[in-house]
Amino acid sequence: MERREGSYKRRWSGEKLRHEDDLECTMHDGHPPFFVPSYLRQSRYVERLKRTWDGHLAELEAKRDAREEHKISRKGSVSLRGGTQDSAGGAPAGLLSGTQSADKEEIDILDGLPSKWSDVDKWTGLEVLGDGSEVRFSGVCKTSDEAASIRANHPMPIACGLYYYEVTILSRCKEGLIGIGFSGFRTALNRLPGWEAESWAYHGDDGYSFSCSANGKSYGPKFVSQDVIGCGINFRTGQAFFTKNGVHLGTAFTGLKNTEYYPSIGIKKSGEHLRANFGRSRFVFDIDGMMAEERRFIRNELNQAYVKHLHPPDDENTLIQKLVSQYLAHEGYVETSKAFAADVRTRAESFAATGSEVAALGGEDDVQTMNRQKIRRAILDGDIDKALKYTQSFFPQVLQDKRNEDVYFQLRCRKFVEMMRRYAELQGGSAPSENGHNGHSAPDETFDNQMELDDQLSRESTKQNNLSSEEDVDMDTSTASRPNKSPHMTSADYLTTALVYGQELQAEFGSDDRPAVKEQLRQLFAIVAYVDPRDSVVGEILDKRGRVGIAEGINGAILVSLGKPASAALEKLCSQTQVFLDAAAAKAGGKPGLVNVREDFLRPSE
Repeated sequence: MERREGSYKRRWSGEKLRHEDDLECTMHDGHPPFFVPSYLRQSRYVERLKRTWDGHLAELEAKRDAREEHKISRKGSVSLRGGTQDSAGGAPAGLLSGTQSADKEEIDILDGLPSKWSDVDKWTGLEVLGDGSEVRFSGVCKTSDEAASIRANHPMPIACGLYYYEVTILSRCKEGLIGIGFSGFRTALNRLPGWEAESWAYHGDDGYSFSCSANGKSYGPKFVSQDVIGCGINFRTGQAFFTKNGVHLGTAFTGLKNTEYYPSIGIKKSGEHLRANFGRSRFVFDIDGMMAEERRFIRNELNQAYVKHLHPPDDENTLIQKLVSQYLAHEGYVETSKAFAADVRTRAESFAATGSEVAALGGEDDVQTMNRQKIRRAILDGDIDKALKYTQSFFPQVLQDKRNEDVYFQLRCRKFVEMMRRYAELQGGSAPSENGHNGHSAPDETFDNQMELDDQLSRESTKQNNLSSEEDVDMDTSTASRPNKSPHMTSADYLTTALVYGQELQAEFGSDDRPAVKEQLRQLFAIVAYVDPRDSVVGEILDKRGRVGIAEGINGAILVSLGKPASAALEKLCSQTQVFLDAAAAKAGGKPGLVNVREDFLRPSE
């Protein structure tokens, strides 16, 4: 990278630094927050890391809360295996019986993203202060070469493609020596980073850069108290750079391998005090701008990729048209599929183009597609009974196929979730609407893509003679019928109906030996332990977005029963591409770490 003084400089002097504007935090009771440095908001690596971290914490907290609720429920509660419910809303003991007592569990925040200085990976005399971001030296160096160094708790993740942190010099002695950089995990810590093997640093006393040697090179200006020094590695180029008070100082090191490097600093004089920012607050340097430039570079490279022989004899345009057409047909967008095919034909005729014809839906495919969409619409509306009714009427072979046992199980479990959603909505003071939404809820973006389907179903329903008697089809055979939509039903009525249905689930699937089934039932029934399930560690189960996976599952099962692929080719292509990129980023870092298929290619442009 060329040296461009001030290329990414931000007017930082006197500017109010707002923590909320530059990172995302998720606070969990009793645990530090998960922070996302602003420049890594689109990182696939951090996205996966956060999901894993949140899931693990939620599991620990759910177990803790379940143990507490179980103690209360013993005094008087209802079990789904039979009994009476505590009028105060105590936890159902039978639903929590699988919870095992355990000692308090602690987790280390973020495996793979530096968040503080290590309490153990440091030299004698260094004190780690506050939240782990500050380091002060109170020892004494016995020789001219000796110093005290420390590493962060985790290495810079190569899977991010680019990593950056900053250090503020809170106090520096007149003749002090401070080194800021990075090192390997085997590097000795009794000297300044940069002087030892597998260490690189920028030193403040002379402005030199040091690369695994005590012989340095002139690099940048000296730094003193209150200066902010940044250190970053671009794993795409294998180069490291430093910044001072928001000014990019140019490339310091080249030829770096895609391996684990830890943020590292070294101090020589007693009383010197440093504070690091690993991304919890706003950086002085505009690292967001640099990351955006890196991502644009990768996007341009991808746009220039040669794909002529990817799927012969189709050229790039024909291949994309076929993928889009097949996706529209798979997802059931009948009219859009027809319009797209007509548009492709028109364009081909206008330009006298040759190539493969893009097929549109028609005939029996129309009917089957509309039937699939009626099932999907019912699930996305939270009406699982209607979805089961439609499935048994239009595609009876699907739920009878043993290969779809899990699809049926998920549908049945979702019905319990929807019952508890209606109960939670009443507890929160708003009556549920027909589709299970709160009356005052804003539209969920998850269902935006169903707007066209609503219009299609209205316009084309008269074409489907086989649907004329659909309302006469029996509802789900469960003895716990769907709760009456009477406005006079209380939250207790909804809860009672859900508990009866829960007993049916327990009777039907409780003896299933599959670990996944047992765990899902355990988590599912834990919902009952809370007066307002939405405001609990298991509240995510009630999220409407959970309906999408159920809808996709039944749609795929139906397609397979019709001799068609369960997933659209475009969907498989996107998924396989992301899996490949994740594996490549984890192994080699660099370019693959700068691509997020969903964020970069699947979200609408702003």
